[in-house]
Formats: sequence, structure tokens, C-alpha cells
Amino acid sequence: MSTNAEDLSQFDISDQEKDRLVAEVIRYVLFKTHQSSGCPIKRDELTQIITKNYRQRALPAAVIDKAKEKLASIFGYELKELQRTRTSTKNQTRGAQQSVADMRSYIVISQLPANIYQKYVEDISTAHLTGFTFVVVSIVHLAGGKISEENLWHHMRRMGLQETDENHPALGNVKLSLEALVLQRYLHKDKVKGPEGNTVMYELAERALDGEVSQKIKDYISQIVNKDVGTVELDDE
Repeated sequence: MSTNAEDLSQFDISDQEKDRLVAEVIRYVLFKTHQSSGCPIKRDELTQIITKNYRQRALPAAVIDKAKEKLASIFGYELKELQRTRTSTKNQTRGAQQSVADMRSYIVISQLPANIYQKYVEDISTAHLTGFTFVVVSIVHLAGGKISEENLWHHMRRMGLQETDENHPALGNVKLSLEALVLQRYLHKDKVKGPEGNTVMYELAERALDGEVSQKIKDYISQIVNKDVGTVELDDE
């Protein structure tokens, strides 16, 4: 990979202005990530920060790459690109005009060691949302990566979570908490036509399919299964 300093040096823009553009992208990424509770940021949003005053075609990519470097070196964050694993039926009907680049987006992931992150960065007030995300993704994972809305709520009701509950003590509106996982790209949500009408299906999306996240889920499920097996064996004795 070429160095970003060399990439930015290709453009007839002052160093001060280059630094300003990079800083604007970083500021937007940090603010939007916090404001939207971790929902992905579209590449187009970052590109518009640069193209509103400059028309050089390759400039946005160079500025975003430099912003990635600074986010990692200064803040300890990885600006990770997500790319949709598939397009929705609605997008397909629009024809082939929508390019892959139009669907590119980014999420921010901490690169800090777990103990440092927990001590200085982790927000305890949102721990319940992390737990909710992990449980829902685990349910879909155990269902083979795809589950109907009816079956998903069946499992969630067994945990005391009702789709009609708008005032859960931890989650607030439970249904909106589930929908947030779609916006954050942990889940895909689709309507599937069948002989008895449409069925809403939830499927693991990019963030849940990420290698590190997927492995953590598998390890945790394995621990629970092994613990349960040990308990059964102990009871049998």
C-alpha cells in the first residue's frame, strides 16, 4: 500500500488545507458514530465533505485513507469498511445503475487491548445493548444464520422480551432495539414470499459475519454447551 503522504502530495492543495480536510473527516466519523449509536457511515457522506469544495476525482480516497491512519495512530480506532453481501430486491429493481461503491460504508472499531478499552473507553451504561446484540445474533447463528421473525420473537419471549413492550427497564422499546441491529448491520431483514403469504426473515449481516465477532459467538456458545453437558453428567452421577 502506498503512503498517504505521497498520495496527498499529488494534489495542488496547501498542506494546511489537506490537514483541514482530514480533520473534518475524522471529526465527522467520531461524531456520527456516537450520534447514531454505531450505525455504519456511508462512504458517500465522507466523500461529500471533500467534494463540496474540490473536484479532483482521486482526492476523497486519499483524504479518507489519511484519516484512517490518524484514527488508528491517535485514537486507537480502525475505520473498517463494510460492503453489503447482497443487494435487496428493491435495489435490484432499480437496475444496474447502483454501483458497489455506492453501498460502501464504514464502522469504527477499537484497536485497544481489551483491558485498556474496558478501563478507559467502555461505556457501562450501554452494556445492556451489547448483551442484547450478542444474544440476538447468537440466536440467529444457532438457527443456521437465518430465522423467521416469528421464531426469533418466540425465543426472545422465553427470555422475557415482548415485541409489544415499549418500556422495558433496560431496552426501552424492545422492537426498536431489534430494528437497531438491522441499521447497525448485524442483521438483514427481508420479506420472503411463500404459499401462505409473506414471511419476515432475519439473517446475519456483515458485522455479525465478521471473523472476530463470529468466533467470539462460537466460543461463547461452545462454553455454554460444555457447561451444560458437565452439569448433566454431574447430575447423572
